[in-house]
Amino acid sequence: MRKNVRNGLVVAMALTPMAGVVGLAQSGSSSRPATYITKEEVDTVNKLPGVDRQIRVVDVGVENYAVGIVHRGSTRNPPAPAAGRGGATAAAAAPEPCGATGTVAPGTPRGIAHDQQTEGYYIVSGAGTMITGGHIVNGAKSAPNATVTRELNGPSCSGAIGGDFVRRDVKVGDIIIIPAGTPHGWADIADHVDYLSFRPSARVLEAGYVNPAIKK
Repeated sequence: MRKNVRNGLVVAMALTPMAGVVGLAQSGSSSRPATYITKEEVDTVNKLPGVDRQIRVVDVGVENYAVGIVHRGSTRNPPAPAAGRGGATAAAAAPEPCGATGTVAPGTPRGIAHDQQTEGYYIVSGAGTMITGGHIVNGAKSAPNATVTRELNGPSCSGAIGGDFVRRDVKVGDIIIIPAGTPHGWADIADHVDYLSFRPSARVLEAGYVNPAIKK
């Protein structure tokens, strides 16, 4: 796991668009400071509760660039729902619908599509079966104040995935690049899967974010 996380930080450069580098070189402006994310910081954030945890969001010139660590548990033995939240869920406003509408068969995979945010994944631990492509069916838009909107991916649509999607087994060391607007999700995870997420975007996420667990 430790070696894989370290390797994952190395591949961040490969997942970074070169447009910003070229633009700086052509403009002749001074270079920007590099951002270092240590293995210890990644491990600290990965121990936090939750699934998708952003580590940092950095202004790299022509865009903002975010790095996070995601932990997904087994889909075969999911944890029991948290107690005491039924009232809050029932009182919440109904989400705005999005995507196509139609009948969804039992067992249809579910996922999410981000309106503007491209993602790159580097698998550092575990394995699973991913679904990418197709289209969202009977979806719900993320709320403006939801974590996925504020800190992770910007406006998104989640629901069942229909149409001509791709089912692919992924393992440690694999890299997946998911363009903005492409539905994606997990169909099967036997035990767990951890992956670093790299998110370049045209200011979708606010630069300067540092996970509170590593903020000094």
